[in-house]
Amino acid sequence: MKTITIYDIAREADVSVSTVSRVLNGTAPVKVSTRERIMQVIEKHQFQPNALARSLTKKETGTIAMILPDITNPFFPEVFWGAENKAREKGYTFFLCNTAGDYSRESEYLSILREKRVEGIIFLGGRINLTNCPAELQKEVVEVDNHIPIVLVNGNLPKSGLHRIYTDEAEGAAIATQHLIDLGHRDIAFIGGLEFMSTTSQKVKAVRKKLTEYQLSLRKEWLLYGEFSVRAGRDLMSKLLEGEQRPSAVLCVNDFTAIGAIKAALEHGLRIPQDISIVGFDDSPLSTAVIPELTTVTQNTNDLGSLAVETIHQIVNGNKTKRNMVLQPELVIRQSTGPFRKR
Repeated sequence: MKTITIYDIAREADVSVSTVSRVLNGTAPVKVSTRERIMQVIEKHQFQPNALARSLTKKETGTIAMILPDITNPFFPEVFWGAENKAREKGYTFFLCNTAGDYSRESEYLSILREKRVEGIIFLGGRINLTNCPAELQKEVVEVDNHIPIVLVNGNLPKSGLHRIYTDEAEGAAIATQHLIDLGHRDIAFIGGLEFMSTTSQKVKAVRKKLTEYQLSLRKEWLLYGEFSVRAGRDLMSKLLEGEQRPSAVLCVNDFTAIGAIKAALEHGLRIPQDISIVGFDDSPLSTAVIPELTTVTQNTNDLGSLAVETIHQIVNGNKTKRNMVLQPELVIRQSTGPFRKR
């Protein structure tokens, strides 16, 4: 069978090769009737342009990469899902890089992706979530951005000038705290997250600030740091419940930690929310897969991914884009929180 080329499409549609190219790449407007005629021929022959040839002639690969720290954490696949849907719409394919939170692996991927000439990089987690990122790690990202546009999602490298798209996590923690206060809770704890990660420190700071507005405080023994996992949530909650005094409500750094907290509470014979209220963060699919279903804060994960791809697309096409885009979180109230009850 003969291989159909762009020249065959142009000949059969009775147009120039450049016109077919404009339709395929969306680089310039084409008369509607002409576009329809070309598309009919393309569909007839099920024509697909050679991606490798296009990358060599135009110095474009049509590929966007995403660097993330933990593919098993539902938050990151949710962001990827939003990014991939937008990428397909724009004609890009994806290169997914899972670093397991290893900064040296991040460095390896940055080098590989630059070599592969991807169109752009979406960066989540790892070094961009450090409260104080080492200068050499920050410099590495900035240098790659000089050649390939990088968009940071829910992270920051201060004074780098890199494009950022993020949910206001501090505001999310504040509205979750307000929810518990409105339910009558005054003894509120916070568990999970590494103290040196900005995603943790921002939330803790916001919780403290909100409690202070009501002349309340976050007691030292009720602030327990740890990993972001279910196991960490279970262990930290157990430690909390075995203390001299028990809080009436617990805020968790993410949904994984909250699910672990629910397990520990049930193991200690507590009813949720009658005896203790628990709030998560992320609104991952797991939040409705547990009993009771989890009250949590949505981070608009699909929008984060979609906007990151759109930003790269605009940069690649030479259009101006905002350096910072912030999304507002929302509280999703389910079964794991309820009014304070005296013991």
